[in-house]
Formats: sequence, C-alpha cells, structure tokens
Amino acid sequence: MDETPVRRINFRAFKVLCREMSTYEDLNTLFNDIVELVCRSFEVKACSILLFDERINELIHVASYGISDEYLSKGPIKIIIKDTPLSKGEIIHIEDMLTDERIKYPEAAKKEGFASMICFPISCRKDVIGMIRVYHDEKLNLAEYDIDSFSVLNRLLGLIIEHHGMKNFIEGVKGAFYNLPLRMIKGIES
Repeated sequence: MDETPVRRINFRAFKVLCREMSTYEDLNTLFNDIVELVCRSFEVKACSILLFDERINELIHVASYGISDEYLSKGPIKIIIKDTPLSKGEIIHIEDMLTDERIKYPEAAKKEGFASMICFPISCRKDVIGMIRVYHDEKLNLAEYDIDSFSVLNRLLGLIIEHHGMKNFIEGVKGAFYNLPLRMIKGIES
C-alpha cells in the first residue's frame, strides 16, 4: 500500500514568489528564479521551464536549475500538445525515466542521475504554452496540496508570459508607428 505523500513545498518561499511574480520586468530572471525556488522549496534534484513553439511542435528550454548543459543539449523535444494529458491541464508523472517509453533520451537521464519526472502544464486561458518539469533522483510523489500549488503557479506564470508578449507587441507597434514618415501620421496623433 502506498503511503500518503508528505507536503514538500516550503510555503513561505512559494508565497513570496507568487506575490513578487508580477513585479518582474525581465522574464528570463523570473524563469531562473522560479526553477531555483522549485528545487529549493520542494527539495528536488532539478527543474526546468520549457515553452511550446507551435510552429515547429517543439518544447524550448528557457530556464533550468540543477541540470547540466550536456543534458539540455541532448536533442529536440518534439511534442504535439493536443495528444497529451497536458492539453487537459493534467500533469504527467513519469515514475521511472529509464524504462518509460515516453522518455526519448533515457540514457541521458540516467547519466544525469534522474529517476523520475513530473511535468506540469503552463497554461493561459485554455491554451497550454509550456511546462515546468521537476526531476528527482528517486521516485517523486507529491501531495495534492503541492500539485494544487503548482497549478496556481503555472496559471499565474502563463498570464505573465502572455502579458509580456502583448507588452512587447504593443511596444513594437508603437515603435513602428513613430518611425512612419510625418506625412503618413499627420492628423492621427492626438
């Protein structure tokens, strides 16, 4: 009979991160702080954030903690989100990275010392835009409370990513507008 998982999260650190997330101006700094906090709060071996590039159906690493450059450069991570539980907002729990057929590079995982992995979807509205992967050197079982905390974190992260994307788009449009010849914008500016 399986034991009930013990809560792993350091709630104080988690609460601080959630409160501060909206104040970050730089997404890369936010991503790096999140993966480090996840490792420290959950006392796990490693963590990474991957964003989904729907043009090439590939996950792109944007931040990691506790993972070697060699592991990160092992090869592309092709995925069709709609064919996975992630599309329904569900986590993917891989108890044995060496034998699970969903793992494309089991030897790299073994060399890195990873035994198990949990993938949490990052979503914004109804779209999955990426995932946070948590790796551990033994079987990782999270309490329902921890899983719920991750869900909140990932939804907030999804909104922040979308906000930054819209902000960059608006800045680009504004820059393009101000670079138009004056004769083209005469009467438009107020």
